[in-house]
Amino acid sequence: MDLLEAFILGIVQGATEFLPVSSSGHLVLVSWWLNLDTPPLSYSILVHLGTTTAVLIYFWQDWLALFHAGLRAITQRTFDLDNDPELRLLVYLIIGTIPTAIIGLLLASYFEDTFSEPTIVSISLLITAVLLIYGEYSSKTTNDTSQQNGSPPINENSLQTLKLSDAIFIGCAQAVAIMPGISRSGSTIAGGMFRGLSRPLATRYSFLLATPIILAAGAKQLIDVMVGGVNMGNDLGLALLIGFLTAAIVGYICIALMLQLVRQRGLYGFAAYCAVFGLLSLVVSLLRG
Repeated sequence: MDLLEAFILGIVQGATEFLPVSSSGHLVLVSWWLNLDTPPLSYSILVHLGTTTAVLIYFWQDWLALFHAGLRAITQRTFDLDNDPELRLLVYLIIGTIPTAIIGLLLASYFEDTFSEPTIVSISLLITAVLLIYGEYSSKTTNDTSQQNGSPPINENSLQTLKLSDAIFIGCAQAVAIMPGISRSGSTIAGGMFRGLSRPLATRYSFLLATPIILAAGAKQLIDVMVGGVNMGNDLGLALLIGFLTAAIVGYICIALMLQLVRQRGLYGFAAYCAVFGLLSLVVSLLRG
């Protein structure tokens, strides 16, 4: 892997991990479009750690508050979810992570090996476009109905209004994104909007929910290296550093950009991008045979 490849794929990972356009799908398709070799496992670990660093730094206050809530519950042996919104959010994030963790442990390798072909990934990007459009449509329908009934939009003001059923539903939506080309952030944001969360709150919850999954993905790859005796490649040191820093910096920028965009605009632009890129990639992959 040369330094330019490390830089390009670092940008792809950092940007698409948090934008609702599928990081796994873009890593497959960008490598395919540019005829790049599959990056070594050591590189994949470092860029995952880069995006984990980005989301931890951006939401450090949230995670610190959640950590204190969990520590307080353990030391004081009090689990009053009704009167402790931070502890309740922490529990819901744990519950929401369980479906992806189970499916990831059982089927991740199968999905990555079987469904990482450009044709299938392109179709999955088209599915992501449909999910984003449906999320926007369902959110508008829910809010319109609430206004007609004289009540405010559901879960309008705070994640503290999140219910257990919401956490389970969004967690299952995240599990769907194990399929390369299905956007994790796209499916969880759309799932949150379907459950009545406003777009900004659905996006914020999506990023918080992403943290343990991204961290677990990097940890799993690190374990694979240690158990399998995979050579980390001493000559890749600079490329690995470039990949890590690029993924972390671009990831941080894209988190801020995404949170700003969803306050002002809908998800239709991302849906259009997924549809165009997916359709173009699909046509080219079919023509190439």
